[in-house]
Amino acid sequence: MAQNSSKKQTIAQPDVVYCEQATVSCDGGVGSLGHPRVYLSMDASGQASCTYCGKSYIKTGSACDKR
Repeated sequence: MAQNSSKKQTIAQPDVVYCEQATVSCDGGVGSLGHPRVYLSMDASGQASCTYCGKSYIKTGSACDKR
């Protein structure tokens, strides 16, 4: 018998980091449980995303900086 659940499931949003550099490094941020360190370059709009963990990096003052 299937249970009908009224609980809402949410998907965790990746972290967003604002920085001043055009090149950043990401290692997952969880020590030895993270991922290999990768270096990311911002695109023309001022944004980069890690392909391992999905963390987004936004250059401060760029077109993507919507804070």
